[in-house]
Amino acid sequence: MAFNWPVFKTRALSAIVFVAVMLAGLMTSPWLFLLLFSVIHWGCWKEYQELMGKIQPAYREISPLHRYGVIIAGWCMILFASSDQWKIGTVSISAIGFWIGLTLIFVLPMIEILFSKSMDLKNIRISALGLLYISLSCTLMVHLRSGRPWMGDIESPLLQSLNSTTARYTGFLVPLIIIASIWINDTMAYIVGSLIGKTPLSSISPKKTWEGTIGGILLSVAIVTLYAAFVIKSSWQDYLAISSIAAIAGTFGDLLESKLKRMAGVKDSGTLMPGHGGFLDRFDSLLVAIPFVWLYAVAFM
Repeated sequence: MAFNWPVFKTRALSAIVFVAVMLAGLMTSPWLFLLLFSVIHWGCWKEYQELMGKIQPAYREISPLHRYGVIIAGWCMILFASSDQWKIGTVSISAIGFWIGLTLIFVLPMIEILFSKSMDLKNIRISALGLLYISLSCTLMVHLRSGRPWMGDIESPLLQSLNSTTARYTGFLVPLIIIASIWINDTMAYIVGSLIGKTPLSSISPKKTWEGTIGGILLSVAIVTLYAAFVIKSSWQDYLAISSIAAIAGTFGDLLESKLKRMAGVKDSGTLMPGHGGFLDRFDSLLVAIPFVWLYAVAFM
């Protein structure tokens, strides 16, 4: 596919805005980060429900209680994953999320049984998959950002390369690497694919090519790892592992969302950003990459 400068310019400007918003939420305040991912969670859920309603028409008929209750339940998961950094007075946000979530676990099924005209197990499965696809990923991202609960004694060379207090109490590093890796991968894959891409990657997403996909992953990993090794002189091994996981898993995330859109018969999941579509279009890679990076971080860092 030939390089389209106007399209690239639109995508690049939108991407700059996206990165600026993400970095502001990540680096400035835990509260802003929590707000940011609460908005992302809500937007992704709304688009997911619209897509699944097109794929499974019966899902459009779910009750408002089901529709919004599952979103609130997912949001409670996010609140529960937060640390002591998030408090209202002496009450932690984590405790609020736990008790509201526990209440919903018991109340929602009972109300659904009592007041719904019919219970379709397919609709329940769709909502359960949404909790795994969207809510769990946002939850694990907030958990990574909280830092202290999973960092232990900060034995990882990557975390030791930072000021220990900063690494422990802000937890911004791993989310930053994930976001950077996916953004670079997305940008480089478009450029490489536009310039030399010839071999279609999948019928799910005809515009993607093997050349662009491999080039994007390799350049993303190389840029992140070399930056760690030569610019900040940090432990490059963890940067290599996290950027590789994020770029590869993110590619599958992109294909998964493309499959959902194709099944729903739509081009974009929404109209959030010019050149990037909706929330799911923008965060599809991130949603799939986060759980795999979280597993690595908890197991090896």
